[in-house]
This record gives sequence, structure tokens and C-alpha cells, in this order.
Amino acid sequence: MTITLCDVNPAAGDKLPAKTDDKSGVGVHYVDAYIKPMNRKLEDGTAVKCKRRGLKVVLTVKSAAGAARNGEGLLRRLANGPDPVSMLDAALQEAAGQAGVALAVADGRIELTIPE
Repeated sequence: MTITLCDVNPAAGDKLPAKTDDKSGVGVHYVDAYIKPMNRKLEDGTAVKCKRRGLKVVLTVKSAAGAARNGEGLLRRLANGPDPVSMLDAALQEAAGQAGVALAVADGRIELTIPE
């Protein structure tokens, strides 16, 4: 089942380290602004939560029946380069892979695919 989770937050681009005084090296203000709209409850009762804890991004997809899928991804500066956009994308893909779901960004929307 593929659903549109949320629209990409256009204000997140204003939180990039080049435009703010973010000294974290991984763009934590950008990451927080980007993942905030991903926290929601879907029409079928599935709860999706995405949080940042330090350098870790945690993705949880909990179905209405109570089955939870969890995954973690790290914001890796050395492996993905200094760009916070590419670091976050790699961390989200890693977390989604561990949770057994797929995330894709297309046309300004974040699409979530949950296997049946």
C-alpha cells in the first residue's frame, strides 16, 4: 500500500546551515524541520512517527492492529558528505529499510509504501 505521508516542508530549506547559525555539522535544525510533518496518523489508523535523537533518526510505523515496525538511520557526515540534504536522505532510507517500509520523495511529497 503506497500513500502520501505528507508534503515536503518548504520552510525546511531556510534552516540549512548556510542560512542559519547551525554549528552541528549535520544540519539538525534542517532535519527537525524536515521530519516534523512526517509525524501523523493515517486514515486507516496507522501511526507514523519520525524523530531525531542526536545523530540518530528513528522511524516508527505502527498499524492500527498494534504491529510496530521500527528502524534507525544515522546522519553520517563522513560517508555522505557535508550536505545535510543528502545525509538526511541516506538516514531516512536506512531507517525505512530497517523498518521494512519504503520512503520516496517525488513532486514535493513524501510517499510511504507499507508492504501488505
